[in-house]
Amino acid sequence: MTPASAGFLCQTLVLGFAICLQSATAADSATPAPVKHVDARSAQKLLSQTNLVILDIRTPEEFKSFHIAGATNIDFHGSNFEQRINSLDKSKTYLLHCASGGRSTQSLKIFQKHDFQSIYHLDGGINGWKNAGLPVEK
Repeated sequence: MTPASAGFLCQTLVLGFAICLQSATAADSATPAPVKHVDARSAQKLLSQTNLVILDIRTPEEFKSFHIAGATNIDFHGSNFEQRINSLDKSKTYLLHCASGGRSTQSLKIFQKHDFQSIYHLDGGINGWKNAGLPVEK
């Protein structure tokens, strides 16, 4: 190998490494999509038009008393809450709620920390849903 070809090879390797590093950094810095806040009527419309996963983060007792049809319950106060959230498919679209919005608002930073790409927050929680006259099931 001549000194010129060795120099060219080194430049190619360095350039390739720099491009690879730049791509990895861009992928690592991908930010999750912002949370979209919706009221009960808008949430109902979304449910009829899209394939949302409804996450009810109230306690199991609250959930058993009534919930939105098709909702999945993950207890915000459960010791494994963050672990359960992190195990969800981050490419799906979620509608998140609690009773009135306090716990679900607190949980948003966990969803963003784990790079969920599409989150809707039901402002007013399930209480807002019921007050809008929308159906719940037991």
